[in-house]
Amino acid sequence: MNILKKRSWEIPEREATPEAVFMNRRQILAGLTGAGVLMGTGLGIRPAFAEEDPSAGLYPVERNGAFTLDRDVTPEEFTSKYNNFYEFGTHKQIWPAAQDLKIRPWTVVLDGMIDNPQEIGIDDLLAKMPLEERLYRHRCVEAWSMAVPWSGFALAELVKLAGPQTGAKYLRFETFLDPSVASGQKQSWYPWPYVEGLTLEEATNELAFIATGIYGKPLAKQYGAPIRLVVPWKYGFKSIKSIVKISFTDERPVSFWEEIQSSEYGFWANVNPSVPHPRWSQASERLLGTDERRNTLLYNGYEEQVAGLYKDLGNERLFM
Repeated sequence: MNILKKRSWEIPEREATPEAVFMNRRQILAGLTGAGVLMGTGLGIRPAFAEEDPSAGLYPVERNGAFTLDRDVTPEEFTSKYNNFYEFGTHKQIWPAAQDLKIRPWTVVLDGMIDNPQEIGIDDLLAKMPLEERLYRHRCVEAWSMAVPWSGFALAELVKLAGPQTGAKYLRFETFLDPSVASGQKQSWYPWPYVEGLTLEEATNELAFIATGIYGKPLAKQYGAPIRLVVPWKYGFKSIKSIVKISFTDERPVSFWEEIQSSEYGFWANVNPSVPHPRWSQASERLLGTDERRNTLLYNGYEEQVAGLYKDLGNERLFM
C-alpha cells in the first residue's frame, strides 16, 4: 500500500479550481488578447505585454501539481501594476516605464567554475528546459505578499547545464545594465548592475525556480522579463529580475541591497515573522489586491523544504 504524505503547501484536491474551468478561462483570455482587447475581464492590461515576446507560443505550460497554495492566486490586474523594479524607478507604478526594456535579442552568460561555459540566447535556453507552472507565495520585505502562477523551470536544471566544478559554492546572478532605457540606472548612488547570490545547495533545492512566464503567458517586462529568479522562502528582493549572467564561484557574492545597507538586508534574507526589519515588523503581511492581513509564515511557509539548508550555519544572520 502506498502512503502519500502531503507537502506543507498542498491544499485538498476538492478545494482546487477544476482544470477544465481554469483552462477555459485561459483560452478565453488568450482569445481576447489575440483580438487586441480584454473586454469584461477588468484586467486593464495592455495586450502588448505578451504579443511582443516571441516565446508566447510556448505558454500556457502544464502545471506541476506538487506546488499549490493555501490561498487564492492574486489577480493579474494587481500584480502587474504594483512592482518593485528599481532599474526603472523607486515607486510601485513602474510598469509603463518598464515597457522600454528590449527583451530580444537577450542572452544569458554562464561562466566561472563550470565545465560548460557559454552564452546562450533566451529562446535557445527555453528550448532546452522542461517548462512547467508552479503556484508560489511571494513575500516582499516591505510586508506585502501575493500568490502567483509562475512558469519556467527548476534552477537545478540550469545548474546541470552549466556543470559546476568541485569547489564551486555559490551562484552570482547579475541583471542587465542599460541606463539608456532604464532611467533608474542613471542614479549613481546605487551599485548597478543589480546582483544577487545563492549557495549551490540553495540553487539545487526543489523550490528554486527560474521564471520565464506568469499567468500562462511570457513574463511581462515589469515582472523581470525575459528571465528571473524565484526563491519563495526568501524575501522578494532576492528574486533578481532580467538576468543576463550567472557565475559559479567559491566566493560569496555581495548582493545589491546588502552592499547598500547590510544591517537591514543580509545575504540570506529568509522569511521569519519573529525577526523584524529594523524599521518595521515582519509578523504579518498585507495581501496584494485585498489588503487582508495574514500572519507571516516561517520561511514563507516552506520550512519543511528548506530549513535543513541552514542547520549548520551557526551565527549567520539567516533572516535579515
